[in-house]
Amino acid sequence: MTATEGTIIELADLLRHPEDLDKISFLKSEFTRKKAVIDGQLKIGLKDQLEVTQNGMNEISDGQRTVNQIKEEMMKIDKLCAEAQNMIRDFPDISLVSQVHRNFNQVETMKANIESFDGRLKDLEQLLREDDQDMENQPNLLNIHYQLTQLRDIRDDAMDQIKKASDTSLETHLQDYFTRLDDVIEWFDDHVGTACMNLIPLVQADNKGMVVRLALIIEEEEKSDNKVKALQDAQREYKDLASRFKSMASGPKQLRGYKEKFLKAIEFYAQPQFDKAEERFLEEPDKLANIMKWYFNDLYVVKVGMVRLMPKKWKIFKTYTDIYHRMMHDWLIKHIDNPELSPPHMLSIIDWSEKYYAKMNKLGWDQTTLQPHVLDAREAELVREYRQLIVKSVDEWMDRMFTIDRKSFIERKPDSLDTNEHGYFRTKTLGDMWRMLKEQTLVAGSSSRTDVAEGVFDAMFRTLKTRQNNWQNLIDSEARKYYSKTPSQNNNNELSEGMQVFQDWLVAIANDQIACIDDHENDDTQLSYLTRFQQDLSPLVSPTYLSTRATSELNALRDGFVDLGTHCITTFVSMIFKIDFSSTVSEFFTPKWYTEYGMKRITTTFDDYISDYAKVLHHSLLDILIEELADELLVHYLSAVVRNKGVKFRRSDPFTEKFKDDVLTAFEFFGSLDKKDGVAGLVTVEFEAIKQKWRVVDKLVRLLEADKAGGGVVAVYEEFKREYWDLGMGWVEGVLRARDDFDRGMLGGVKARAGEVYVERGPETIMSKVK
Repeated sequence: MTATEGTIIELADLLRHPEDLDKISFLKSEFTRKKAVIDGQLKIGLKDQLEVTQNGMNEISDGQRTVNQIKEEMMKIDKLCAEAQNMIRDFPDISLVSQVHRNFNQVETMKANIESFDGRLKDLEQLLREDDQDMENQPNLLNIHYQLTQLRDIRDDAMDQIKKASDTSLETHLQDYFTRLDDVIEWFDDHVGTACMNLIPLVQADNKGMVVRLALIIEEEEKSDNKVKALQDAQREYKDLASRFKSMASGPKQLRGYKEKFLKAIEFYAQPQFDKAEERFLEEPDKLANIMKWYFNDLYVVKVGMVRLMPKKWKIFKTYTDIYHRMMHDWLIKHIDNPELSPPHMLSIIDWSEKYYAKMNKLGWDQTTLQPHVLDAREAELVREYRQLIVKSVDEWMDRMFTIDRKSFIERKPDSLDTNEHGYFRTKTLGDMWRMLKEQTLVAGSSSRTDVAEGVFDAMFRTLKTRQNNWQNLIDSEARKYYSKTPSQNNNNELSEGMQVFQDWLVAIANDQIACIDDHENDDTQLSYLTRFQQDLSPLVSPTYLSTRATSELNALRDGFVDLGTHCITTFVSMIFKIDFSSTVSEFFTPKWYTEYGMKRITTTFDDYISDYAKVLHHSLLDILIEELADELLVHYLSAVVRNKGVKFRRSDPFTEKFKDDVLTAFEFFGSLDKKDGVAGLVTVEFEAIKQKWRVVDKLVRLLEADKAGGGVVAVYEEFKREYWDLGMGWVEGVLRARDDFDRGMLGGVKARAGEVYVERGPETIMSKVK
């Protein structure tokens, strides 16, 4: 991630809502203050770093001068040696005799060492066997190391001499002779490794002698390795000069690496404990602090009990801390980079960073001295990832549940609906959805971070709105399957196929929406899902978020639930008119109208539907259903005047009486619902409101029977228009053309008056639906 991308992400977190723009001036001053503090710290740090760098450069210069002085002194010694040879007479002979004597002594020494080698090796094996019986103390460890070092030097000198000899035929035989030494070395290394692996338990057991013996061996081996490195460097850089000093060829010839093995043993000791911690962490992520107690206990043991037993130059406490800290860093990074890491585990790691540094501070380590940062300073990124894990879980659950609902709805599975304790139809996934949101709310709340909770709630608001839109689109899509058919293509039985289950689903979905927002009065235990969601949300977010963002989103959701529930009822009513009343409505105002009782058939069907659904439909939706039935009937009734073929109102026909009979039939039905068995007590809709809407029929009748002469039609239209501002001219023209005495002059007069009349726009009336 580039620095620019990181800055953009940080700004996105700070300015997530429009009202956050008011904070820009505050944020600017705050960042300016922080920048000044950081600049000051950087200047101090830069000054200190420059001083350290300058001191280092001075020391390097001093070291270089010392090296040059040593080189010059060695060259002087070499020169003096050469001059001395010329000053002494017979020096070549003396030198030769001296060399022969030295070689003779070396041969005698080597012979004695070779002859005693096997016996000394057996003694070491016996000592190792004795220590095998007491691995916690290993009393012979120092003696074994001393003697083993001598045998190693003997082997190295012998192999070095055989390689320099002109006859190397015995080299293989000599290697075979020293084979047992390798076995003893491996045996000894096992003892040392065991001690290294149990160093902390040894300190805890107060076995100071064993720890000191081990430290002395490692320190001696470290010195030996340093000597070998120096010799190798000298031989590489001053090959000609070094060859003249025989003492430089004596001693150990190879690096043994005991110090490196010692450091590696610290990792080997800690790794199994990290592995056990991982197993427990995966099972109980909330107990990470308890799981990692061993980590700080080990470092405390090193600080209190081991430091005084080890060479000071090792800085053993810092050595252990650096190794343990690096292992902790790698362990945590491995987990946070795991794409399958769950939100609880992610949260535990985020919280662990602060606890970790607090505990390390108690041990005397400042955060700046522990490098790298235990989480690579990725806390902000991890918080976003943690939040995204919860959001992803919410989205996946919501998608999965709606997929199930969609499949059941499209397939019209009758057994996929449920009923609540009141007998209302409900879908089966609504309770599961809110339980899932409750669980994810608890997960977000467990982070104790408002930014996490607010981001999760933003996602929940979004996905709840998406669910509302998906339901509405799905309902409209399924309803169009019925709207696209006509009686001429299929008979009513085919149109009715699956319609009852479809209507049951509409009722269940509508009931779901009411359950989301309906709080039972005087019963705190029966709060709606949305109210309980709001109660869960409130303590987890900031007051600003709650008063602005959350309140507006909750209100929008509440409105969305109302709109979706109403849409279900509206679709339910539209399906009734499409399937049940298509033929009846098409007969309105035609010659057959006068002899049939179409309005009575419609109200009888209404009565059947209300009787069937009154007990399974929420009582608040029952009022909406009745209002929708009344409005839809009125709209179809008024629209039939201009839509039906063969409509013609003759002066001689009793259409006025027929209109009156239809209106009284409708009034009789809607006015008696509050007394109907099984419905009484559930209906609260006011009949007077329905009567007021149906007054528009009187305007229609007056428009049909107004005198053509004397501007009577124009006057009726003007009055009609002033009362119903959204009265459409297209419908008025259709009504006028349905009069048997229609002429263009009548229409022209009405249109002329329409251009003169000014009416103020107001709330939509029933005429806005009449086309």
